Amino acid sequence: MNETRRNTLAIGILLILLGGFFLAQIFWPGLSNLVEWPMIIIAVGAGLFLLGLIIRAPGMSIPAAVVAGIGGILYYQNRSGEWGSWSYMWALIPGFVGLGMVVGSLLGAKELKVADGIRQMVVSLVLFLIFGAFFGGFRGLGQYWPVLLIGAGVILLILYFIPKRNS
Repeated sequence: MNETRRNTLAIGILLILLGGFFLAQIFWPGLSNLVEWPMIIIAVGAGLFLLGLIIRAPGMSIPAAVVAGIGGILYYQNRSGEWGSWSYMWALIPGFVGLGMVVGSLLGAKELKVADGIRQMVVSLVLFLIFGAFFGGFRGLGQYWPVLLIGAGVILLILYFIPKRNS
């Protein structure tokens, strides 16, 4: 199947799913109360992932993971009301890129490496822990929040000493 036909197939499937969702809201008006707006962002990320699978573009897993991940952050914030958590939650975005790299590599994107994606996720987690500790995201730790900084430093040292393979 050539690329134009795959793109047409993917867009057709996405339009049917989108139209089906809106039609279902007409027949079941309460359905829209079950779907919160961040879930739409997560669904767009899932749609990007499916589109990448359909058109055989494994690199689409990176934007799909970023969009779905941001949707997940917004879902958490919308449910909890903790909008100030954005002061440290943004640090998860590079980890979403890393997750997309891992998935894309597993799906066959030769330019993406699993090890690079994992490193990206670890660095993102370290940033998340540092900024979360600094901006009060981990209140349960009390005065012991510097332990997170020490742990982040240990993780970075471990990553430094792990040899990087050349392709």
